[in-house]
Amino acid sequence: MVDRFGATDGTLTVGGIPVDRLAARVGSTPFFAYDRAQITQRVAELRAALPSDVELSYAMKANPMPALVQHARTVLDCLDVASGGELRVALDTGIDPGDISFAGPGKTVDELTQAVAAGVLIELESELEARRALDAGDRVGVRPRVAVRVNPSFEVKGSGMRMGGGPQQFGVDEEDVPALLAQLRDTDLDVEGFHVFSGSQNLRAEILTTAQELTVDLVLRLSEHLDQPARYVNLGGGFGIPYYAKEAPLDLAQVGDGLRRIMAERLRPQLPDARVLLELGRYIVGEAGVYVTRVVDSKVSRGQRFLIVDGGMHHQLAASGNFGQVIRRNYPLVIGTDLSAGDVETNVVGCLCTPLDLLGDRVPLPDAEVGDLVVVFQAGAYGLTASPTAFLSHPTPVEVLV
Repeated sequence: MVDRFGATDGTLTVGGIPVDRLAARVGSTPFFAYDRAQITQRVAELRAALPSDVELSYAMKANPMPALVQHARTVLDCLDVASGGELRVALDTGIDPGDISFAGPGKTVDELTQAVAAGVLIELESELEARRALDAGDRVGVRPRVAVRVNPSFEVKGSGMRMGGGPQQFGVDEEDVPALLAQLRDTDLDVEGFHVFSGSQNLRAEILTTAQELTVDLVLRLSEHLDQPARYVNLGGGFGIPYYAKEAPLDLAQVGDGLRRIMAERLRPQLPDARVLLELGRYIVGEAGVYVTRVVDSKVSRGQRFLIVDGGMHHQLAASGNFGQVIRRNYPLVIGTDLSAGDVETNVVGCLCTPLDLLGDRVPLPDAEVGDLVVVFQAGAYGLTASPTAFLSHPTPVEVLV
């Protein structure tokens, strides 16, 4: 993890800035810092590995920090939002509204009206949502642009979170899509195509390729129920990043080779003009972020060493193991100003009144002191906005893009 960021004289650097100096620049701890150069590099790696006719959309739910989204807009093709608030942030970047999609169950009437008025693509999650989008179009005098989000019949093994297959709150069941399309045929909805997102946080290239094959076959079958060939195909994402020891990174080249074959052999012969997207969030920003928190106390309890920091699970819930982990494992973390190999078994805990507030469980660290900085890696996605920041009413940490 340190290699991704670099170091100077044993001190971690973020965006080329030593972390202790960055803490002084931010003015307080804890804070999140995101390295814009790493985001740019990750997008370049994706461009090099994937077919040139596949566009990249940033799923803002991973990290909606406005400055980060503004940067993402400059290096990516599209933005995907999941709320009216995220939609406002996306529109503020100056992106063409035609390059924004709006997904997620439970969109309110007000949010659908926002989306229709802005001219963004609504990915429909239900029949009722389709009717509400149509009503919104009548109110604002704009023809709604929509795609149908499909809950496929297949399941994708190996994903950190299953988003398709079986009963789901996401999308319209595959077998019900033809009937829905028939209902929409004589309405004023512009049905552009389909969105299929079957799972997230997958590190196995062969599984992702199989999911993409099944997704393309499904889209081609459903496209036969449209008045014209599908113009929009969102293949979802699911690209994972390694969080724990012994996890190998995704073989991006293998994913690209598989998708290139699928595009050439299956999709393009039948949908030569369709806009094809991959929707990625975590894979673009997750490894580019760190969470930095300061040691405020150090103690030994019955032979175990504890470092108490001024942050914790209320800022970085996932690192505490309380955001979907079945068996808790440590996120990688270091002492920011002492990157030497440590051999002191240490528990790094936060400042909350609960034993769940655990950032590092018996981690080998150097002999840290009060005032030292603990840096938690893999903090660029599902960090601050996925955490219970109001718990115990501590201040909300600063976020910076460097």
